[in-house]
Amino acid sequence: MSRSNKVIVPQCKSVLNQMKYEIAAEFGLTSGGFAVGAADTEFAGELGAHSASSVGSVHWSTLSTRQAGSVGGEITKRLVAQAEQVLNADFTL
Repeated sequence: MSRSNKVIVPQCKSVLNQMKYEIAAEFGLTSGGFAVGAADTEFAGELGAHSASSVGSVHWSTLSTRQAGSVGGEITKRLVAQAEQVLNADFTL
């Protein structure tokens, strides 16, 4: 089976990238003090994330596989939780 990182909904790419850096900051995996990908912070409050100004740079090549995987796992966990909320809201109408 072939795996690819093909973006199915291109409009979500910047939001997911921002989420990645915000989660890395929450896990203490950032360094420096400049904002990365601060263009779209509309959903930062919903994601429980820090403001974009508090997000530093992440040197992904220096992270262990476990650290990088924990960021990806947290992204998945949050996206599933959001989808469940949407589906529950649809069924309770």
